[in-house]
Amino acid sequence: MVDYSKWKDIEISDDEDDTHPNIDTPSLFRWRHQARVERMQEQEKKKETVEKKKQTTAEKLKEAKDKLQRQEGNLDELKKIIDELEKEQERVRQEEEELRKKEKSQPWNVDTISKPGFAKTVINKSAINRREEELTEEQKEMNLRDFIKKYEKQMKEFGMLRKYDDSKKYLQDKHHLVCEDMPNYLVIWCIELEMQEKHELMAHVAHQCICMQYILDIAKQLEVDPRACVASFFQRIQEAENEYKNQFLSEIEAFKERIRKRAQEKLQKLIEEQEEEERKARLGPGGLDPVEVFESLPEELQKCFETRDIGMLQEAMAKLPPEEARVHLQRCIDSGLWVPDAKSAAAATSGSGVAAEGGDDAEEPVYVEAKPKSEDAQAEGDSKEKEVTK
Repeated sequence: MVDYSKWKDIEISDDEDDTHPNIDTPSLFRWRHQARVERMQEQEKKKETVEKKKQTTAEKLKEAKDKLQRQEGNLDELKKIIDELEKEQERVRQEEEELRKKEKSQPWNVDTISKPGFAKTVINKSAINRREEELTEEQKEMNLRDFIKKYEKQMKEFGMLRKYDDSKKYLQDKHHLVCEDMPNYLVIWCIELEMQEKHELMAHVAHQCICMQYILDIAKQLEVDPRACVASFFQRIQEAENEYKNQFLSEIEAFKERIRKRAQEKLQKLIEEQEEEERKARLGPGGLDPVEVFESLPEELQKCFETRDIGMLQEAMAKLPPEEARVHLQRCIDSGLWVPDAKSAAAATSGSGVAAEGGDDAEEPVYVEAKPKSEDAQAEGDSKEKEVTK
């Protein structure tokens, strides 16, 4: 059976009963409420006075008993003091009991019936997931990949929110997002936005990312589930003093600067990778880069390739020492700048003393144009490569 007796004596509100038409009703209600509040305050003061008297008496009694046990001073006088203190302690106890009975017998009212039963949220720590530190790097990466695949749309929606109240409600409705994977994804998204030169959007998502990181940091400090810290963080950031807000904004600015730096590094790496791919694409049959080989040639040989003058090339090669001419010739062949048959090398080096293979019976040399394999090489292809039939 439910005991309803505790609700039978409830004091009505100050403004619930009817009053005479000639009475100033609002004033009467205010006086009633003020009188009741003053009675309650007076009662609280009595309780505080009794509690202090109780503590003081207990301390004096303990001190007197300790002196008696150590046999310090006049023992008869100490015994007298102890008897008086014990009587005083009993009087205080009776007074405390009377106040308790009086308080219990008073009817409830609007100020006492609505007191909260709990002032904090209790989290079952056994229900908290395993700490992130217990996972290996491979497991973290797999979890993040699965999490992004499942909740990417929701995380982007959170990243686009503008108001604190909207962010709080969103996280409370979708509490599965309140975890380490959320800020990790937002960091990746910020870098992508910065690389795409969407600076304003990056700055806004960075703000949301730091909000999430603050929630997780609070949870770590308190050793509680981060979902329990969502409401408290957003309440604090809205009501916080300037010092706390300035610290929060400084953290966002520092984070954005790190994002810009990381985005620049990734862009530079992508450019280098692209240039490397283009360089590999234009490598000649011997594995040399035609651009690098052309730039390493003596200026006179470079002019020969630019003008596609085979006669000038033969004269320039003839002026070089045989060994140096052989090296330049081989590098041109390996880079694809020059694609000759057996006698083409002899034609170019006939005056430099470099022997040709195949003798007099060798076929007529044919010079085939080496077409560049990339846009970078194409720009220089016309000046470096040639097609000559002799």
